[in-house]
Amino acid sequence: MIVFDISEEPIELYKILKLENLVTSGGEAKFVITEGLVSVNGKIETRKRKKIVAGDTITFGKETIHVKHDEKLNPS
Repeated sequence: MIVFDISEEPIELYKILKLENLVTSGGEAKFVITEGLVSVNGKIETRKRKKIVAGDTITFGKETIHVKHDEKLNPS
């Protein structure tokens, strides 16, 4: 499982796939999402700009990503 720390919520789904290098480009990320190859919290997600927040779990292929908020990345 990959833990993806975010400092600000929300973040768009396709950006997480790209930032974690699970795809080679933003265009590829959008393609795999619209093809129904990505799920969020156990449900297939086809909206490439789906807003992801801390606590969400993303599955793509054999990879699972748990999104968490890390206040150290953006201290108040």
